[in-house]
Amino acid sequence: MLKLLPRLIELRRQIHRHPELSGHEYQTAALVAGELRCYGWEVREGVGRTGVVAELGPLAGPLLALRVDMDALPIEERTGLDWASSQQGLMHACGHDIHTTLGLGVAALLSSMADQLSARVRLLFQPAEETAQGAGWMRADGAMEGVAALFGVHVFPSIAVGRLGVRSGSLTAAAGELEIEVLGESGHGARPHQSTDAIWIAARVVSGLQEAISRRLDPLHPVVVSFGKIEGGKAFNVIADHVRLVGTVRCLDPQVHERLPGWIEDTVHALCRGHGGEARVHYRRIAPPVHNDPELTRLVAASAVDLLGQAQVEWLEQPSLGAEDFAELLEGHRGTMFRLGVAGPQGCTPLHSNTFSPDEGCLAVGIRVLTLSLLRWMAAPC
Repeated sequence: MLKLLPRLIELRRQIHRHPELSGHEYQTAALVAGELRCYGWEVREGVGRTGVVAELGPLAGPLLALRVDMDALPIEERTGLDWASSQQGLMHACGHDIHTTLGLGVAALLSSMADQLSARVRLLFQPAEETAQGAGWMRADGAMEGVAALFGVHVFPSIAVGRLGVRSGSLTAAAGELEIEVLGESGHGARPHQSTDAIWIAARVVSGLQEAISRRLDPLHPVVVSFGKIEGGKAFNVIADHVRLVGTVRCLDPQVHERLPGWIEDTVHALCRGHGGEARVHYRRIAPPVHNDPELTRLVAASAVDLLGQAQVEWLEQPSLGAEDFAELLEGHRGTMFRLGVAGPQGCTPLHSNTFSPDEGCLAVGIRVLTLSLLRWMAAPC
């Protein structure tokens, strides 16, 4: 493992320096495919558009898989690192460069014991996780066919490097994308009573939805609606007749998530009509919740305890309202994902922050835990 680390750190920094957006991971995929071929893996490129699938081990017997993601975010990096992003406005701010490197590290370790593998291993280097499309693309291209168990990992900035978090059952939330068009009637800014102000109504929609969530939905099944984009208006002295709101919806209960689109649409229409306007509401389901298989989760936890010690493994009490399209790969399959600690001595800023800088000490931890978990599953498939 120690011999591999310098090369893996070099690869991680190269990937970090050259981030690529969802669906455009061409350089990253080419680098990954080249490394995997050097390790002796059978490689398929262009799976799920820009994804890479690699296999190693006997053709007969069970098949287990590891999924890692490769895409970056449209964020301007402010870390000041020597290997900071060279692409203006793009950054690996969610740790997918770490995930990709973990996959390569597992590939390197398993290749050194290829003759001893008792099951076939499939590695999924997935594109477009940030847009929640890549898992569906890879699944449509057959990446999950025959898989008996799927493993995954995500960096977690609130956990110290050298530690990890595990949780059975719900790990992440169901997520949706919400777009609302508020329709009013334009007029002169000096005579707002002669128009229907779409900006004013949009403000009522934003606050009204939050109030309705707190008073009309069960607080034991939390729902979060956050708007990240507002567009409207054409001039400083013209009442806007159109405003576009774009946001995200998160909840933990799948049944609540099924009802949310209709409930949101009814609420928004009522708010807009109550103020003299109209609305168009579009809701897109992004991903279901990630549900961790209990047996596979215990396997990962036991592997981590044996490698790191009991004190370094945390059983997480609460799931996250973040979303993961890893859940799409789990449809009809058993799998588990764990949280890998990346906070160094000075801590770590949150995911999607422009100063996000995970401690590279997490690489050795993640690779060892993932590799041992895969080997133990081979020895006693569960």
